[in-house]
Amino acid sequence: MNASQFIIPLWADLLAVGIGALQGAMFAAQFRDRQLDLLGVAIIGIATGFGGGILRDVLLSESPAAFSSNWYVIVAIAAALVGMLLERVFSRLSGLITVLDALTIGLFGAIGTTKALALGLPDVPAVFVGVLSAVGGSILRDLLLTLPIALMHVGSLYAIAAIAGTTTLVVLLHFGVPVFLAAVVCVTLTSGVRILAVLFNWSLPEQRHLKRIPRLRRR
Repeated sequence: MNASQFIIPLWADLLAVGIGALQGAMFAAQFRDRQLDLLGVAIIGIATGFGGGILRDVLLSESPAAFSSNWYVIVAIAAALVGMLLERVFSRLSGLITVLDALTIGLFGAIGTTKALALGLPDVPAVFVGVLSAVGGSILRDLLLTLPIALMHVGSLYAIAAIAGTTTLVVLLHFGVPVFLAAVVCVTLTSGVRILAVLFNWSLPEQRHLKRIPRLRRR
């Protein structure tokens, strides 16, 4: 696959940015104890929507797509405002936030991987770019909220979900599956793994301190 064979549709990139900004604003609006004003919530939402795409383009030495069209900023601001209003209307939206979070990971993972492949990257680096693109928004969101980065903690499976989806996308493309269908499978699988991990508390083994075995003294 090269750049002449595949171009990321504008609507797909805008969809990823919009859902990311919506989720980021809804997530930030929950923390009323942080005394975030409306502008602060909106900024966190916009940063969440832009984070994955900007990280992707920086890794690929491309000009950030978010600055190539007025629509990116417009969609991100509108989605962040809607997310902020939704959270204030409905006090308990944790389930919806989880679903939107999973969709954001899936969309950015699929777009990041296909764009990397289109620019000629080998499979493994393309998956790497896709995974970092998938988790970039959530990392920036947590940093702005001064929260522990969810990616690093037991029970998130952010990276595992993204690796599963992006790797499947690459394999499907090698078998001649159309790009759009492979991307849909990637988004579905990534989102599914992330949602199931939350529902059933799936996690990787936690790091534990191992007791040091005393060395035998030499006689």
